[in-house]
Parts: sequence; C-alpha cells; structure tokens
Amino acid sequence: MVESSSSSWSQVLVKLKFFSKIKRFVHKTSGSKRRDNEQTPVVDHIEICVDRDDNINNNIINDDESSILQRSVKRLHFGSKEEKAAAAEDIKRLAGDDLSRRKLMAELGVIPPLVAMVGLEYSVSHRRVAVQALVELANGTCTNKALMVEAGILSKLSKNNNVDESAKHEFAHLIMSLSSLVSAQFPIDSSKILPLVLHMLESNSSVDIKMLCLGTLYNLSTVIENVGSLAKDDVVHTLLKLSSMKEASEKALAILGNLVVTLMGKKALESSPMVPECLIEILTWDDKSKSQELSAYILMILALQSSLQRTKMAEGGIVPILLQLALLGSPLAQKRALKLLQWFKDERQMKMGPHSGPQSRRLSFNSPAKHVDTDEGKKLMKNMVRQSLYKNMENITRRANGNSDSNSKLKLLVISSSSKSLPY
Repeated sequence: MVESSSSSWSQVLVKLKFFSKIKRFVHKTSGSKRRDNEQTPVVDHIEICVDRDDNINNNIINDDESSILQRSVKRLHFGSKEEKAAAAEDIKRLAGDDLSRRKLMAELGVIPPLVAMVGLEYSVSHRRVAVQALVELANGTCTNKALMVEAGILSKLSKNNNVDESAKHEFAHLIMSLSSLVSAQFPIDSSKILPLVLHMLESNSSVDIKMLCLGTLYNLSTVIENVGSLAKDDVVHTLLKLSSMKEASEKALAILGNLVVTLMGKKALESSPMVPECLIEILTWDDKSKSQELSAYILMILALQSSLQRTKMAEGGIVPILLQLALLGSPLAQKRALKLLQWFKDERQMKMGPHSGPQSRRLSFNSPAKHVDTDEGKKLMKNMVRQSLYKNMENITRRANGNSDSNSKLKLLVISSSSKSLPY
C-alpha cells in the first residue's frame, strides 16, 4: 500500500510539474472578456500563450493552431501510442513553419516524449513519425538539438538498425543535424551513433543516405576528442572504400584528411592494405579535381618523414601520375604534386650518392634550405616535367584542342615513356 501510494503521488507530481510549466504560456482569455469572470481549469482546458503584445511570441500561432497544439501537447504526455503518433504528426506540421514556434514547442516540453517514441517499444511507423517531428524541431536551433541529446536521443537512435530505406534517410538526417552541435562545443558521444552510421554506410543504402552519414562523420572528425573512436581500422576501411566512389569521394577524403593529421589517424591509414594504391588511383581522376587535391594532401602527410611510405608509393607507380598531375591538374593539385616529386627526387639523389659528371646541389629531406629555395625548386621541377614529357607534348596539345584522344591513352603513354626519361 505504501509503494502504491508513493507511485500515485509521483505521478501527480509529474503532472503538476508539467502543467506548472505550461501555465506560463496559458492565455488568460476568460478573466477580462467573460462577464461572469469564470476561470477555466488549467487541467481541463489548456490554452497556449499567444501574447499579442510580446515581440517574441507575436503571431507565432493562430487560434486554430493553438487548439491543435494544446491538444497535441496533452496527447504526447498522457495519450496512448496511437494518440501520440497523431500528435507527433501535428507537431511535425506546425514546427515546419516558423523558428519561434519550434522554440515555443520545445519550451512546452514536446521533445522528451518524442524522444521516448524513438524507442524499440514503439512500432517502426511510430518511430518514424517521431523522428520526422524531431528533424523539424531541430531545424535552425542548437537549443532544441541540445535538449534532444540530453533526453537520450543518441542512445535511442543507436538501437534502430532494422528499419526500411525511407526510415533510414530520416534517421540519417536527424543524426547529421545533431552532430552539428560539435561546432558549438556541445559534447557529442560519437561512440553511441558510430555503429548505426557505419551500418548504414556499409549496407545497400542509397547515395543520399551515405552522403548524410558522411556529413555526420565529417562533423565529428573536426573535434580532436572524437579521433579515438574514428581512427579505427573498420572506419578507415569504410572511408577508403567510399573514397573510391566518385559520388562520395570528396566527403570521404575530407574526413580522412582530418584524421591523417593526428598520430592515431595516420597510423590507421598506414596500416590499411588499400593505402597508397587507392589514393594513387584517385590522382588519375581528371574530372574530379577536388578529389585529386584531397588525395594528394593525404599522400603528402603520409610521405612526410616516412621513407617506407614513399617506397610503397614509388612501387605503386605514383611518380608518372604525379608528373601528369603537375602538368594538367588544378593549381593546388599541381603544387602538391610538385612537392611530392621534389621529395622523391631528393631521396633518389641521396640513394645514388656521389658520381662522376656534373653534380647538382642536393637538398636533404625536410632541409631548411629547401624551404628557402622553394621558388627555385618549383622552376626546376617544371623544367624536368617538360623534359620528361617532351615526346608526349603532341598528344597533350591535341587533347587541349579538344581532339578525340582519350585520357586512358595519354596515361598509358606517360607511364610507358616518361618514367624512362626521368633525370633522377
């Protein structure tokens, strides 16, 4: 009996707290307008505060929508599952109209019950409509997103692995929206959402879903605290596979670029069997200049102070591809290709040692003098590129004039001839 009484009182207290919160928004329409001065009980009839003189809430909601909203709030807290689903539909529709209205709804306490509806005890259709409403409420307001995280939405989402394609898209959209909180220094536990994101990336999901998941990983990768959970073999392997898809390559490479500048991320990339061959292949994508730039950046970080990685790159045939990129790539890609070529040239000279004949001045790897003579080195490398590709200039000129020679023929010609004429 004591436990039953305690439970009843706790339920009453929850209701009292809820209605005391809403009472601040109750519009007192009966006091001055009704001749009999009747007051409507708050519990029986809740009216949403729409103070016409308040600059914040002015014109947020009309009378019809006020009635719908007050009914939806009550149903979300005290209704059955079907009533909650119908209320979530109303919240989704009303929340999509105005930012101030979305903030008002959050103040009325609609977020916790919507988060609860994402749990596995609800049907997929109920979970889906709740996520749709949360996506609308999260639009444009970090406060609402933070309230969702505090209500446990990340844990709820992490358990939703078995949903259909359309539901996956909405779940991925909400996760990406919540991950943007990291830009506001709000802590996001990446370990809670990473399994679901990886599951959607590795499954037969649409390109749109994969792009949303990559957007989530990119947001997380901008915070150093999340590198530990992202710089793992399975994550890096998935990102490298996606980087080979032209539709997703830019975002996947941007994430890898954020990881490779950390010690853990660099080690994870170095240990992958797909590196450097996957990244070298991307350098040949003439129609994806941004991907070429990002791939060259990652290769630069890997090659820096690592003779082992430079040896693997050389064995993978990177030198002739860098020569082509230095001549035909975007300005940034050319700059990075020349930098890599200079490193390979220095290492080749160091291995050759002194020999008879004219000696060129040698710059040790990462030498301060090399940085001082950057412009001179660039000019030298450009001259070397022109010399090594002399026999192919006719084909390159024909390609620039729009003739029918294909890119693949040019690449084969560069690989077969230029590597033999390299002066180092």
